[in-house]
Amino acid sequence: MQKIGLIVNPGKPKVSVLAEEIADWLQAKGKRVILGTIGQGPQPESISNEMTIRECDCAIVLGGDGTLLHTARNKTLVGIPLFGINLGHLGFLTEVEVNDVIPSLEKLVAGDFQVEERMMLKATVVRDGRPLEQFFALNDAVVTKGAFARLIRLETYINDKFFDVFPADGLIISTPTGSTAYSLSAGGPLVMPHLDLMIVTPICPHTLYSRPLVIHGDSQVRTVICSKQGEIMLTLDGQDGYPVKHLDEIIIEKAECTTKLLKLNNRTFFEILRAKMKEGGSTDV
Repeated sequence: MQKIGLIVNPGKPKVSVLAEEIADWLQAKGKRVILGTIGQGPQPESISNEMTIRECDCAIVLGGDGTLLHTARNKTLVGIPLFGINLGHLGFLTEVEVNDVIPSLEKLVAGDFQVEERMMLKATVVRDGRPLEQFFALNDAVVTKGAFARLIRLETYINDKFFDVFPADGLIISTPTGSTAYSLSAGGPLVMPHLDLMIVTPICPHTLYSRPLVIHGDSQVRTVICSKQGEIMLTLDGQDGYPVKHLDEIIIEKAECTTKLLKLNNRTFFEILRAKMKEGGSTDV
């Protein structure tokens, strides 16, 4: 591992000092460091210097889970293993805390790590029978109403078989990684991140029988916007939004690409889960 990308979220306090410390340490070990920053391009989620980072053996991401989610959705960086250093609240995706940076980097350069692949979603917006836009997500794709206090109706099919019409505030289609995010808040189950599945979770459904549904990861979920009134939005990982309208179809399926996370085996999923549940509050997205 000779060429290492360093992606920073400049909105995090003291990130520049830490980035400089990491870069100096890596260069002292004979590594080439390529710096990129979140949010410096024409779009909020773009990463400066991304084409050069694409050539790196891995990318160290300084920020929180939100910064790592931004990076994972970047098409240019697909396939680059990501190593998250957490500068916010305890995260499910970032691997190490600030106090453990140098010991963790020692393991990283020594090759003492595993690569964990995480499933991603592909969401396609179809309008008048033609694909209009395509998006990717690591956590979830969510269809929700706008600010108006009125339910929306979402006619939903799984593998082209009619499932239900949800009168609800919205619908979440989540990966296993996203089971600890919005889906959990809406009553969805916690699942281990390596499983091959998707979770379909209605948001505040106006039916007593509507419950979250776990489906195979190779399934296709298609939901049709039946409501005419108000703003309706497709949101990816709680960060990227796209407005949809009456009779638009949103097709969600497993993406061909995955997110690769470098893991040092410092903490198990269950250890992180216990700590996060005890924290009982804010998340860094």
